[in-house]
Amino acid sequence: MKSLALISLAALSAAALSFGPARAQQFALFAPFQPQAQQPAPQAAPPDAAQDQSDENAQLDPRLQKQIVDYPTREAAGTIVVDTPHTYLYFVLGGGKAIRYGIGVGRQGFTWSGVHPIVRKQEWPDWYPPPEMVARQPYLPRVVAGGPGNPLGARALYIGGTEYRIHGTNDPSSIGKFMSSGCIRMTNDNAIDLYSRVQVGAKVVVLPKTGAATVAQLPAGGQPLPPAPAAQGRERMTWNGVRPAGLY
Repeated sequence: MKSLALISLAALSAAALSFGPARAQQFALFAPFQPQAQQPAPQAAPPDAAQDQSDENAQLDPRLQKQIVDYPTREAAGTIVVDTPHTYLYFVLGGGKAIRYGIGVGRQGFTWSGVHPIVRKQEWPDWYPPPEMVARQPYLPRVVAGGPGNPLGARALYIGGTEYRIHGTNDPSSIGKFMSSGCIRMTNDNAIDLYSRVQVGAKVVVLPKTGAATVAQLPAGGQPLPPAPAAQGRERMTWNGVRPAGLY
């Protein structure tokens, strides 16, 4: 049977060539079906695999790189302390030690201080510019899906009682600077590292930018300190500042 099929195919091909290209297409319709090997469908890469996982921490100024440091404190292990004036975030390990990360914090008039818990954690969060920001910058999209280009970066820790969060960034050059609208920025790799350590309910202590306040001087019971003295509308108390390129 196989030999007959090959002879028939050869005959059809010869006939097709004798009638020219137009008739050859018609003869091709009657050619025996030749099964093709099935190729597996490509699998979509998970978001973290799509993200460039270069070590952004190692590219920071040495003082801003993640490191374990001496940090005597009365705060329990697992507490986050944000040292606003020095652009450091400490994750308390206990035993007089902490992991210190370099961060970006609020620009002039956008800093704040207080004691609040972490109420939610989110991987690759979506970004929704608030209406007030859209009114001022109509070119902004209404939503940016989570991913490498999102200004909230790879991870977000939501701080209860506020509109702020500790999150990654698509602009690592902002680490160590005062340029956000109150949120606390980290490189994506450091945000992923902190995210893996922090539990929902963890205490966050944000120190003020000015003055000699320490953790011990903050109000007890998790009550926030007064906001920064500059007059601020709601839109200036919520999201990171946005630039046309990179939405950040």
